[in-house]
Formats: sequence, structure tokens, C-alpha cells
Amino acid sequence: MERLQYLISKLNEQFEQNVPPSQMLVTVQLIETELTKSFTKSSAGTRSTKISVVMPSALKISPELINFDAEEEKEIERKIVEKKGVNAAPDKRDSNNWPLYPLNDIPTLAHQRTRKELNDVIGTGSSSINDKLKDNVLELAASLKETPIRELKKAIGVNDRYVFINELFRGDEPMYERSIKTINNFRILPEAEYWMERELKIKLGWDDSREITKHFYQLVKRRFS
Repeated sequence: MERLQYLISKLNEQFEQNVPPSQMLVTVQLIETELTKSFTKSSAGTRSTKISVVMPSALKISPELINFDAEEEKEIERKIVEKKGVNAAPDKRDSNNWPLYPLNDIPTLAHQRTRKELNDVIGTGSSSINDKLKDNVLELAASLKETPIRELKKAIGVNDRYVFINELFRGDEPMYERSIKTINNFRILPEAEYWMERELKIKLGWDDSREITKHFYQLVKRRFS
């Protein structure tokens, strides 16, 4: 109890001196430890008691408060020893086999293992999460290319429409509109392919190796799939 009395006195001094709250919180935690030890001693001879301490989820303690000041703890022990007039025994334990310096056994943040980042943990497998997401996107894009189209005109986006008119139809928008309407009205793909070969590919000089030409043919195939 002498140690507890000293800690309470020290807390009062810190309060009067208007020290930072972080230092006062360290002293409060030391007082809490002493009270826990005293309660354990008093209840050990009567019955077994289980104590569950639940910290509020909204309370956040900064790392600076968790990292106890070891030098201040040693100073407290030194003053108590000087008051008793005996030498401190660091390895001494009480009747309940409790360490004399339980807080010294708590590792500081500097002694703890370095925390791994979330990306490092996820990326330790055979493939990273970015690779998996990339594969999923590619699979989705491939499946969309095979999705049937009911109306060819509605399936062509604004950007594709602009590129088709300028790259395949030589900037002739009316010709593009008539061609899309004609292709969409065919019943089967061979009829549409035959018409495009005769009326578009030969007359406009389409190059089958170009990506824009392949993209246009792909849309037409989806219309009849």
C-alpha cells in the first residue's frame, strides 16, 4: 500500500503542477495496476473471481501513452526504496508469486514486431489482389463481347459512333445511319456479311487488319448471335 500511497501523492502533485494529461495518464495506469494487485490478494483466500475488463470501443489511446516511461517507473521504485532504507530487489516476488515490477514486463512499441501492411499480407499469396481484379475485369470484358445485341444502333456508343463515321465511312454520317439500319434489318449473319462485303468493304476500302474494322464486325456478329 505504500507504493499506492506514493502514486496517489504523485498524481496530486502532477495535477497541481498542471502537467500534460499524457504524463498523468501513466500515473493513473500505475495506480490501477496496484489496485488490481491488492484486489487479487484480498480475494485469493476466499473464492475464485474472474474479472473481465472491457475497454470502450470508442476510446483510442495514442502509442505515446501505451509506451510507458520506464525511467519514471524506476524513479518511483527508487524513492520508495530510499524511504524504506533498503536496497531494491528487482527479481523479488510477493507471496502470490506476482513480479515486483509487472509493468516492466510489458514490451514497448519499440520492442514489438513491426506491423505488416495490409497490402503486404494480401500480396504474399500466389497472386496479388490487383492481379485477381485485373483477371476478373478481363473475363467480364470478354463475356460482354459475346453478349447478343437486339438493336445495333443502340449498342454503339457515342465514341464508337464518332470513330466509325470518320474512320470507316469517310465522315459521311447519312451513309453510316443507312448502313446501320440496313444491317440491323437482316435476318441472318451471312446476309449481313455478304451485303457489307459488297457495299461497304469494297467501295470504302476497309482494311480487315485494323482494330476499328474488327470492332465493327464484332458488333455485327453480336447482333445475330
